[in-house]
Amino acid sequence: MIELFFGNIANPKEGHNVNINKKVRKYMVKNVKVIFFVLLMFLSFPGASQAPMETAKEKTIYFFSGMGADSSVFKNLKLPGYHKVYISWIPALPNESITEYAGRIKSQITTPNPYLIGLSFGGIVAVEVSKQIEVEKMVLISSVRKKEDLNKVQFFFMRLGLYRIIPGILLRRTNFLTNSYFGARSQKDKKELKKLLQNTDISFFRWALKSIAHWDNTESPERTIQIHGTADRVIASRLVHPDYRIKGGGHLMVFNKADTISRIIRHYFHE
Repeated sequence: MIELFFGNIANPKEGHNVNINKKVRKYMVKNVKVIFFVLLMFLSFPGASQAPMETAKEKTIYFFSGMGADSSVFKNLKLPGYHKVYISWIPALPNESITEYAGRIKSQITTPNPYLIGLSFGGIVAVEVSKQIEVEKMVLISSVRKKEDLNKVQFFFMRLGLYRIIPGILLRRTNFLTNSYFGARSQKDKKELKKLLQNTDISFFRWALKSIAHWDNTESPERTIQIHGTADRVIASRLVHPDYRIKGGGHLMVFNKADTISRIIRHYFHE
C-alpha cells in the first residue's frame, strides 16, 4: 500500500523529470512504513480514539448561616476548589421543631454526600439535617453539637419566653452591650454586627429561640469538627468541647479569624 501511494516517487514513470537517488527513495519508503506502523499500533489500543476522561467534579459545600443571617457572613472564608451553595432561610411554621424545620429546608440540598458548614444557630440546624441525609463531613463554627453544650441559664430564660416581650426595634439595635456580647471590637466588626441585626427577621428570631429551648439532641454527629472561640460569650467556650479553639475568638470570629478557620476547614476536607 505504501509503495502504491508513493508510486510516483518509488517507481517514477517514463517521461517524468524526477531525479531522485535510489538510496533516497528507499530511505523515504522505509520511514513512511515505520510511521504508518506506529500509527496503526497506537490506534489499536483500547480507548485511544476516545475523548479524554472528564476531570473529577467539584465537591459541594452547603453553608448554614447564623440566625436569619444571609451568606455574607461567610465572605471572608477562603475555600477554593469547591462548589458553594448558601442555604436560604425559609419561614418557620407555628410550633415547628428544629427537626421538623430541618426536614423542610434540606430540600435545598441536591448533591449526594455533601459537605456542610454551620454557623451558630445554622450549626444546630445543620446537625439536624445531618441526621436525615448522608453527609460526607461537617464543620460547626461558633455552634454546638448537642443541647448539653448550651448554657443552662440561657435555656431557662428561653423556656420562660422572655424574648417575646422585647420590642423588635431593640433587638435590631447595637450598643456597647451587644458589641461586647458578640465580640465586636473593631469598627469593621461593629459595622458587620449592625448590618446583621438590622436585617434580622424578628419573627424568625423568636421562633429560633423557642425551638432552641426545646431542642433535645443528645448525640454528637459523626464526621464532624467543631471550631470555637475562647472569648465566645453567646455560646460559652467553657461549656463546649471543640476540636479547635481559636484564641481570642468571639461569636463573630468567622469575620475576623477567617484565615485561621479557613486553614482548619481546608485541612479537614482534604483528609
